[in-house]
Parts: sequence; C-alpha cells; structure tokens
Amino acid sequence: MGQAAGIRVVIADDNDGLRMLLRAVVGLDDRLEFVGEAADGRETLDVVEATDPDVLLLDLSMPALDGLQVLETLQRTRPTLKVIVYSGFAGADVRRAALAAGADDYLVKGVDPMQIVERLVATAR
Repeated sequence: MGQAAGIRVVIADDNDGLRMLLRAVVGLDDRLEFVGEAADGRETLDVVEATDPDVLLLDLSMPALDGLQVLETLQRTRPTLKVIVYSGFAGADVRRAALAAGADDYLVKGVDPMQIVERLVATAR
C-alpha cells in the first residue's frame, strides 16, 4: 500500500489569510496531512465529521459557534479527537477555560510555525 498517511489535520480559523498560512505550514512537514478547514464553529463541526482528523487546530474567536462551544460539542461527539487551541488570547484565564473545555494544548498566535508543527505531531501521538 506504500507510505502510511500522515497525521490528519483540520484547521479552523475565521481569518482566511491565517488559514492559508497554516495550510502551508502543515504542508511543509511530511508527518502531517491537511484534510480540511473551516471559517466558523458550525462549519468546524461539519468538517471534523466529514474528514475524521487526528488533530484539530482551533481558533477560539469565530462566528456561529466560538471555539469553546466547539470544544464542548466535540467532547460529547468525538471525545478522542485531539484539539490544539490556537488563539490570539494570551491570558491564563482563557488558556485554563480552553483546557477545561477539553483542549489538549494551547498555543498563542504568533508562535514560530515550526513550533506549531511540532505541537501538532506531539499532540496527535
């Protein structure tokens, strides 16, 4: 059958440019496979259902449903899905809320792109 597929990644962020950048970052690493993206919370749930990713990179501040609402839904519907929150909010309270809602990791926007790749790989394992 050939080489095993990479770690399947979905990216959810309402910023088109950031999603494009993150797709490029994921595409640079052969351990990762980009399988879908979403621009709002409802679309995120649909894309996760349709693509069955290993890990979701999730923004907190999105229309329709915010990232915390998405996390709470995924805890019920897909409890084994790994989720990294990727947010512009650096505060400890927001980080605690995301982790309490079911996130496996929390990154603040602006970190080095290679750190994102390494966290995706580590979280999926």
